[in-house]
Amino acid sequence: MLTNIMYTTLYVTDQDRALRFYTEQLGLEKRIDFPNPGGRFLTVGVPGSPVEIVLWAHAAAAGQPAEPAGQPGPVFLESDDLRADFKVFRDRGVTFDQPEPEDYGFGIRIEAVDPDGNRISLRERSRAGSGDG
Repeated sequence: MLTNIMYTTLYVTDQDRALRFYTEQLGLEKRIDFPNPGGRFLTVGVPGSPVEIVLWAHAAAAGQPAEPAGQPGPVFLESDDLRADFKVFRDRGVTFDQPEPEDYGFGIRIEAVDPDGNRISLRERSRAGSGDG
């Protein structure tokens, strides 16, 4: 039986730049940094979470999402206080698709954009409906 989600992959054009963004700007931690003949295997993750994001080197636009503005990204990161985190991330230079987080049916949301244009969905679950999306 399956037991866990190990990795999700984001395609990046510069692994060092992506690593700085995800660690210094979003506060994730570097987990694996393994150079090998097939390419550098680089992962980051939320402290305390077993799921890791692979920052996979790829040519520009090779795996870039083509979602229109307002669509969620391929990775959702959860916050227990998204409005406070938003201010920290904004001060660290993170780019967002809106000027402020918004309330929606399941809590609070906003989309961030990494240096390669990958959309990162940031969410805070509603306290009333914590079992919902």
